[in-house]
Amino acid sequence: MANTLDTPKDELILQSQQKMEQFLSLPQWSTREKLALSCRILFDAGHDSGLAGQITARADEPGTYYTQQLGLGFDEITASNLLLVDEDLNRLDGAGMPNPANRFHTWVYRRYPDIKCIIHTHPFHVATLSMLEKPLVISHMDTTPLFDDCAFLDKWPGIPVGNSEGQMISEALTNKRCLFLAHHGLLVTGRTVEEALMLAHLFERAARMQLVAMAAGNIQPIDESLAKEAHDWTSTPKRHQAFFAYYARRTLRKHSDCLQ
Repeated sequence: MANTLDTPKDELILQSQQKMEQFLSLPQWSTREKLALSCRILFDAGHDSGLAGQITARADEPGTYYTQQLGLGFDEITASNLLLVDEDLNRLDGAGMPNPANRFHTWVYRRYPDIKCIIHTHPFHVATLSMLEKPLVISHMDTTPLFDDCAFLDKWPGIPVGNSEGQMISEALTNKRCLFLAHHGLLVTGRTVEEALMLAHLFERAARMQLVAMAAGNIQPIDESLAKEAHDWTSTPKRHQAFFAYYARRTLRKHSDCLQ
């Protein structure tokens, strides 16, 4: 016999979140392992663009973070070949050199101390949409984690290897988790690697959907209050972890070497 058919929606949401905390048992990976997994997940999702793009995560010591070696594609990243660098991109551990474009990551980390992970990529549909100098439009429930959470930098500042570009990008992010860069690509941030990975994955899906919908007709807006409700429903640490774990299982079936 059903006992919850008269239960208010907000109470059902709370009950569901409590059950997720109780019953969702998820793997534990190190920061290095999660970064390596993220690189492979993003590669399989079409985020590779040669050697363009970076993924970083704060390390234990203040002012340090992990990133990939310049010269390696996302499909070649392993937990052991990641670099540890300081805020000036001096290598502290590992072989090779970091991408000089990582400089803007330093600016973002210094401006927003709660951010623990940054992903910047040039996936095909995001890069294509960026050429139109139009903001990302969220009009489907699957992509509502991005709703009202994506700033837009409508002018290309050039290659982000200087401090002026880092300052511009960090300021444009404001209080959003994501930034759409005209003529460039995407930038997402997270309080965890899992959160950033989910946002990056959905960002490319949202751009692809927007391009297809624009070709078919006029995109209709969704109800803002319901979109905010959906945004908050999916924006919890446990949901981020579950999303990440699913795609990690998929990628480990193809890229079992990434945890080495």
